[in-house]
Amino acid sequence: MVCSIVKKAVLGAALSAGALYLAFGTCAPSYVKTAFHRVRHTARDAVSIPFEIDRTRGEIANLEPAIKNNIEALARAEVDVEHLDREIVAVRANLDGEKKAMLALRESLETGDFRLAGHGHVNYTADEVKTELARRLDHYRRVTEILAEKETTLKARQKAVVAARKQLEEMAAAKKALLTKLEGIEARLTMIEATKATNEFDFDSSALARAKQSVSDLEKRLEVLARQAEMEGRFADAGIPVSLEPGRDVVKEIDDQFGAPAAQAESRTAKDKSL
Repeated sequence: MVCSIVKKAVLGAALSAGALYLAFGTCAPSYVKTAFHRVRHTARDAVSIPFEIDRTRGEIANLEPAIKNNIEALARAEVDVEHLDREIVAVRANLDGEKKAMLALRESLETGDFRLAGHGHVNYTADEVKTELARRLDHYRRVTEILAEKETTLKARQKAVVAARKQLEEMAAAKKALLTKLEGIEARLTMIEATKATNEFDFDSSALARAKQSVSDLEKRLEVLARQAEMEGRFADAGIPVSLEPGRDVVKEIDDQFGAPAAQAESRTAKDKSL
């Protein structure tokens, strides 16, 4: 069953790859890569800034164990260098003593006083002195070689200590700088959030624009209604149409009410003459 699932997965991947190749040709890998980076970038942008600040603070805090380990390693290295330096000083002093002793034996071969230091008044033969001198010279040479190796090791350790101290100082300085930058980012975010909180008591520009537009629309509607009423009064029939009663002499009623046209003309002429 596991083999079947694996085969299906491989087949699905192959079909997907084939579909991408058919759709985009040789550019398919770049499309996939671009899509992957875009999705990852979008997902990263979706994370809140306070969460990223906490995450970054955790990463900076993770530097502390490394710094402590480097401090411990540097302390051990400095102690080793100091002990090795004191050891080299002691070896050099011993070699100087050996050198003086060998020079004294060499001189005894010239004077014939074959007595070894630390052996009282015991006299030795020239061959015994030469044997002792050879033994001391071989030992002196071996120790000299060892001293050279120790001095080389000391120089290397001293350089390592200097490099480690520099690295530790740089790491501590980098941590401090990162914390300072993070504190600045956090302070800036606090200021932005405070500004946003203050703006909550202000009018929303978009809401204000909508309110203004609503008032303007109402004014336009009222103006249209007023204009429409005015036009209706101007162009519509003012009177209400009524039917004429049968047998009614409207002309006579007008003449009786306002006078006949001929009589009105004569009245106007007489009036003009009198003037």
